[in-house]
Amino acid sequence: MTDKITVYEKPTCTKCREAGRLLRESGVDFSKVNYYIEPIGEEKLRELIRKMGILPRELLRTGEPVYKELNLGKRELSDDEIIRLMAEHPDLIQRPIVERGRRAVLGRPTEKIKELL
Repeated sequence: MTDKITVYEKPTCTKCREAGRLLRESGVDFSKVNYYIEPIGEEKLRELIRKMGILPRELLRTGEPVYKELNLGKRELSDDEIIRLMAEHPDLIQRPIVERGRRAVLGRPTEKIKELL
């Protein structure tokens, strides 16, 4: 597989740093996208979710203050609403997301990234 690897991350995130370390130690070239500076739009979020084979709700960070402020645990939301909220509030997105070609994984635990190598 020669597809370029992209890591969608928050640089201060421990799991994101672990992902970078694993990829460097594996000798793999990759690029990083700080999605707080370069937001992931709704269309790209849909694509990543499809590539991961998960439901949008599975990508939500439920421990974040914004999750509680928006009362997301008690609301019935459509997939479109969840994706819109994640695009508006990047703290709601689980990280890191590692994409390679037609596949992507959530790097939690970090070892899941090896599926793409």
